[in-house]
Amino acid sequence: MDVTYDATKRELSTDQGTIRYHEAGDPSAPPLVLLHGSGPGVTGWRNYRGNLGFFAQTHHCYVIEFPGFGVSDPVEGHPVLTAGSSVIRFMDALDIESAPMIGNSMGGVVGVNLAIKKPDRVDKLVTIGGVGPNVFSPSPSEGLRLLQEFTDEPDRDKLVRWLSAMVYDRTLVTEELIEERWQAAIHPDAQKTAQMMYGSAAFEMQQQFLAASDTPPYWSMMHKVACPTLLTWGRDDRVSPPDMAMVPMRLIPEAELHVFPKCGHWVMIEAKEEFESAVRAFLLR
Repeated sequence: MDVTYDATKRELSTDQGTIRYHEAGDPSAPPLVLLHGSGPGVTGWRNYRGNLGFFAQTHHCYVIEFPGFGVSDPVEGHPVLTAGSSVIRFMDALDIESAPMIGNSMGGVVGVNLAIKKPDRVDKLVTIGGVGPNVFSPSPSEGLRLLQEFTDEPDRDKLVRWLSAMVYDRTLVTEELIEERWQAAIHPDAQKTAQMMYGSAAFEMQQQFLAASDTPPYWSMMHKVACPTLLTWGRDDRVSPPDMAMVPMRLIPEAELHVFPKCGHWVMIEAKEEFESAVRAFLLR
């Protein structure tokens, strides 16, 4: 099976621009939708390129590139909301009635929101950090503060500090990774999305909105997630510390929690084999 970038890349034209994605696996196998996270230089391919070949052995995999991150065409609106609508638009276009989903960080939040609002579209859900509120740890976390500093005034040193906070093993932050992320992070679409999500001004506006709003936060609605859910977490996650898992673990009726030692925010990369084994068992159960 050829799961290289060029062999798996695809394009889908929609009424809101082009959605780009990666596809691998037997078309007759059950579908699996993979949702990427956020942060400088992120793409779905970079999140899951190391796992795609594994999951494509049992599933027909789709790695969606969310609008506004420099790959798919941008659309107006908040990135988390436009990501969710792009998933439904994508599934409708390819006649995917429902599918299990794997969501990394922001992608997990997107998956939770879809499971709440469109429960018939999400069979099972796997999250990788990122979902729920900080219970004991400071908010924003160390990793999010470093992300905010980079977003306000991007430079390579700030990018390296943020990348180092993403992992337990800092040898994973190679010069190749730094250069790859830096080139993608300075894309105008990616910078605009980052400012909307993590810039200091946007963060302050979000806090004021939450204080004045009667709308409950998404995590308080997680009791409505009806599908079986596997919460995966790095024990040493400095972006979304593992105390955040307490709320989704309690509220989601069919939630399981798997914590990986000596592992940061990128569980699917840093604990690759262990993560893949746990997720495959959950999906095939």
